[in-house]
Amino acid sequence: MVRLQNKAQEIRRKTFEAIYNAGGGHYGGSLSAIEILTALHFDIMKLKQGEPEWPERDRFILAKGHAGPPLYVILSKLGYIDPARLAELDQDGGSLPKHVDRLKVQGIEYSSGPLGQGISVACGMASAARLDQNNCYVYVLMGDGELDEGQVWEAAMTASHYRLDHLIAFVDRNRNQIDGTTEDIMALEPLADKWSAFGWHVQTIDGHDTEAILSAVAAAKKATGKPSVIIANTVKGKGVSFMENEYKWHSGQITPEQYTQGVADLEGVSKQ
Repeated sequence: MVRLQNKAQEIRRKTFEAIYNAGGGHYGGSLSAIEILTALHFDIMKLKQGEPEWPERDRFILAKGHAGPPLYVILSKLGYIDPARLAELDQDGGSLPKHVDRLKVQGIEYSSGPLGQGISVACGMASAARLDQNNCYVYVLMGDGELDEGQVWEAAMTASHYRLDHLIAFVDRNRNQIDGTTEDIMALEPLADKWSAFGWHVQTIDGHDTEAILSAVAAAKKATGKPSVIIANTVKGKGVSFMENEYKWHSGQITPEQYTQGVADLEGVSKQ
């Protein structure tokens, strides 16, 4: 899917620039989630340009709320926020906080902060949509380090018990979290088997392949009677040579020289 891959790379460059201009932030997990966010917002989800509150829209929960910068870039392209507001990212008096806030930004469904809670909110939204006979889908994007939270697994049981088949979760499986690798901090494997044991339809894909993302969502929609999870294998800091697969770039600041190198890396990818 060349169109979406090109769109994702454009959003990756804009995200890198926005975080740098903010004085630093969550580079690693923002850059790893770009293709998932792009495929959802520019192909998969039922949305209306410029109408963030359209009742029939699909819902998206960014459970790993520290990946707000790429979502802000996407919302600016959807006409939900003015692109000029990207300069306000994490600035005193600005309206774009690092962690997304639905009271400050149109198009945000859920205010994040503590990890682990987004999937519970998604369960509530999917249940409410069913009661309202609204055929929308609820998508949630979690970080893999976030799966250390017990609340995630309580919500996983809830979604399975109530057969919330309009709930589709993504795990951004970049294998790194703030203090180290996920397997060193709190081993997750065999991750697919865990989700399956909780009664979910499970798929594992390349999270940087937009065509694979589209195919996985299509398959998830056919798995009636149970929620779906898509484990998306990704690279933390994707596209920036000195950040890739380095947990220390979960969050941080870079020098002007590193910024120049990162832009060159990302421009080089876009020209391939």
